Amino acid sequence: MREPISGDARLALDLALTIRHDGNGGVADDLTDPAGLTAWVRAHPEVLPDAGRFTAGAAQLATVRDLRAAVRALFAHAVRPGTPSPADAARLLPVPEAVRRLNEAAARTPTVPVLDWPEGTGPDVRHQPAHGGDDLASALAHAVIAFLTGPDRDRLRACHAPRCVRYFLKGHPRQEWCTPSCGNRARVARHHQRHRTPA
Repeated sequence: MREPISGDARLALDLALTIRHDGNGGVADDLTDPAGLTAWVRAHPEVLPDAGRFTAGAAQLATVRDLRAAVRALFAHAVRPGTPSPADAARLLPVPEAVRRLNEAAARTPTVPVLDWPEGTGPDVRHQPAHGGDDLASALAHAVIAFLTGPDRDRLRACHAPRCVRYFLKGHPRQEWCTPSCGNRARVARHHQRHRTPA
């Protein structure tokens, strides 16, 4: 049985997965232009209060791409001693630089603690953006920080099936790949490797 994935974990993974296998042996980037970021945000209405009307600009795109580079570097660090995604192996940011970028993005919208105390339960605190929370990079950074400091981080893995560049959350003890199709590709590749005849 698969364990549920928190909203923060899903958002952090979805941001990282905007770098993906293109189906032809290469890597595709869903955030190459403002239109790509606009489509991604609109497909993730939980990111911003008015995500349905969001339109990205070049500066927002650059900020989110910088944040994504930090996220993928921190994901690679989190999966150690395992190896990172092949898309990241040669171009990872140093961890201190990735942490700095993530923290700077998170600081773009300060948060304030808000007390909630429903009848019949104990008090609870949640952190709410101080000024409306409409900064995209900050909202994403907050979700990434919540994911990396939460219990789901221990389930994070890099998929090492041929041509895959994804990270995923391990849903059960025997899961080795992000999807069944990646598992099939990995098994086929191992079979061919074992039965390869010398030329």
